[in-house]
Amino acid sequence: MNTVKNKNDICMTQQAIDHVYTMLTERGFGIGLRLGVKILGCSGYAYDIGFLDETGVNDKVFEINRDIKIAVDKKSYPIIKGTVIDFISEGLSRQFTFNNPNAKDLCGCGESFSV
Repeated sequence: MNTVKNKNDICMTQQAIDHVYTMLTERGFGIGLRLGVKILGCSGYAYDIGFLDETGVNDKVFEINRDIKIAVDKKSYPIIKGTVIDFISEGLSRQFTFNNPNAKDLCGCGESFSV
């Protein structure tokens, strides 16, 4: 697992880095992931993740390595600062997981969280 540089960084495990690199290579372009939150579910927030093609003025950008960046919009950042992103592949199930130190409660289905 990549170590957290400080409690405010967004980091990724090596499994997540490898998966993102593969996705970007298959896609043919992109510089990383865009990570945010949206209001959803029974607990309040859900992660919103997508490809990052360019950064914006309202983004906080984390350089994971020379090939991958993560951009977080300034509204989402206080909710997800310090999060470590992992990628789990078990049988047919493949998904990103988020170890967010700010999440206080998770809903029963695991789709949303509260802070």
